[in-house]
Amino acid sequence: MGSERRRLAVLGSPIAHSKSPGLHRAAYRELGLDWEYSTIELRGNELAEFISGLDESWRGLSLTMPLKQDVLPLLDDIDELAALTGAANTVLFDAPGRRGFNTDVGGIVRALAEAGCDRIRHAALIGGGATAASALAAMAELGAGSVRVFLRRPEAGATIVDFGRSLGLTVDISPLAEFGAVTAADLVVSTVPGGTDLGVAASVDLIARAVLLDVAYSPWPTKLAAEWLEGGGRVVDGLGMLLHQALLQVRIFVNGDPTAVLPGEDGVLAVMRESL
Repeated sequence: MGSERRRLAVLGSPIAHSKSPGLHRAAYRELGLDWEYSTIELRGNELAEFISGLDESWRGLSLTMPLKQDVLPLLDDIDELAALTGAANTVLFDAPGRRGFNTDVGGIVRALAEAGCDRIRHAALIGGGATAASALAAMAELGAGSVRVFLRRPEAGATIVDFGRSLGLTVDISPLAEFGAVTAADLVVSTVPGGTDLGVAASVDLIARAVLLDVAYSPWPTKLAAEWLEGGGRVVDGLGMLLHQALLQVRIFVNGDPTAVLPGEDGVLAVMRESL
């Protein structure tokens, strides 16, 4: 891409709290790129008009929910993970058009690997939204055979069951109130907002055995993460996922490919981590 000045932004509502600008700006400085990365307050019904009005200086976009789903009809091409999960958190403006990617799955896998969790057999998942779909895809990539999904409304779990089965997983839905009875899992992923009180505590056996990935990072620690830490368990917070999915976005914006390693990538990752 050379030294040509390009524009990027993270879109969403609310978006002022986003840590994406700090992560991306640190990366582009380290790479010697004079690129602009801004924060833009935007709702789903404004997305199509916004994208159609962008000029050739724009290289790409980062998207928060629900824009990750709203953007799909506006794209010319999406990667396998975006198609699989029904969500694209990254848009690249490149020939021949608008390309969508999901880096959330890779962000989860890389954050867990950094914590020493690179293979699992059984997992538990709290929540059933779009982030839960990415978590299920990550669990499948890590080798899971079965996942128990905990929902406040189990009757709303049909979609995530079907999705899990499409990944080759055995998925069972349980009421959230039964989470405290779980003792056998290698990984627990919570996808609920940070201030949520689950109304149920994890078992001592589960905390001792399983890694917890709590995708929230504000406020931190969440009540669930605090329980895990107090019990001596291993916890990965949402900042780890955010960091690694952002690195994959930088790969996309710079190289056009989430698998193409950046020049001096270890240094890029280090300055991004420091920005948090």
